Amino acid sequence: MSTTAVGDVALAPVHHGFWTRDRRIGLGLLVFGVLAAALFGALATGELARFTLSEDAAGAALEINGTVGAILFGLIGAAAGAALLVGVPRRWFALLIGIGVVGFVLSFLCWQVSAAPAGQNFMPLVNIVRNTFLLALPLIFGALAGVLCERSGVVNVAIEGQLLMGAFAGALFGSLTGSVWVGLVAAAIGGAFISLLLAVFSIRYLVDQVVMGIVLNLLAVGLTGFLYERLMQTDAATYNQPPHFGNWSVPLLSEIPVIGPAIFQSNIFLYLALVLVLVIHFALFRTRWGLRTRSVGEHPTAADTLGVRVLRLRYRNVLLAGMVAGIGGASYTLALYTFSKNMIGGKGFIALAALIFGRWSPTGALLAALFFGFADQLGTYLSAINSVIPSDFLAMLPYLATILAVAGLVGRVRAPAADGKPYIKG
Repeated sequence: MSTTAVGDVALAPVHHGFWTRDRRIGLGLLVFGVLAAALFGALATGELARFTLSEDAAGAALEINGTVGAILFGLIGAAAGAALLVGVPRRWFALLIGIGVVGFVLSFLCWQVSAAPAGQNFMPLVNIVRNTFLLALPLIFGALAGVLCERSGVVNVAIEGQLLMGAFAGALFGSLTGSVWVGLVAAAIGGAFISLLLAVFSIRYLVDQVVMGIVLNLLAVGLTGFLYERLMQTDAATYNQPPHFGNWSVPLLSEIPVIGPAIFQSNIFLYLALVLVLVIHFALFRTRWGLRTRSVGEHPTAADTLGVRVLRLRYRNVLLAGMVAGIGGASYTLALYTFSKNMIGGKGFIALAALIFGRWSPTGALLAALFFGFADQLGTYLSAINSVIPSDFLAMLPYLATILAVAGLVGRVRAPAADGKPYIKG
């Protein structure tokens, strides 16, 4: 409760209420933690749940009795929720949410791993971490594209189309030239092409940015699908056999247990994604360009009066965002697969959710993308150990995690004030 005043006149106290967002989330974590301890603890077996530090069952491992682990981690998650419910300083909010979520997940895994058939009751941490990063790659690039656009005041719903066009252009030109580097440049240009249309119609002609983004996604699906059927499907050897980047091992860092082989023995896209997160974060919050970008996204009129060319900066950042997303699309076709119709499969929209979950911050977007990537990988792992959970539900995990994260954990967040609002120079 607080008291407001206008001039020298005190007004009535303002009641903020006991059930703040922090306490509501704390109650939720408390309930889920208790349920995890009770339910998963009852379902788990007395077998060991083994979390190996290698890619298979051999070698060192972190081991815990399945029942004990399910109960213990469930109670840890409940304790984190109880701390939020009682009330803690705001600086502990994110940490306690993390502890609560991790506690619930570990409780669940202790049940699943210990109950797996003999010979499968282990979780290879190296594979889990490696595949989490690989599955998160398009999300990281897409979310960074969203940061660049929306910090400039342009809503980027077209991430899906930018990723798809990048994947197609990378596969096509990589196949025609036999060069991964030409394919990578073509992918960036393909993503920038979708961004150019977004910029022209939303900045120049003031078309609704959300509607324009949806239209561009449909355009990318239709255009790449048409060219796939006319070119790639009829002559795959010429048009859809792109070369792939190999894995590069980083000396010394690749020797770190679990993290080393999972992250530092990977392809160029993972290294590029991590570097881009650092570069964009530094540039956004530590450089003149970043200050101008944030001012254009918050108060374009004020920025204009100080000499910032608002429309030019928006054009430039939207095109840059398209290039970043296009490279993210190439992480499919120049590292793992050949091109197939609509192969992005909604990842652009999950990247948009990662942007919101990460609160329009490059580092926050990275963590959110890894969260969704882990949910995706978890479904694959549980299917491999013949989990009792239905496979259709496991396929829903990344999308369910997206909904819960944005609706439940983020709560009320504020986008840049001018996000989605066209600017007309006076």
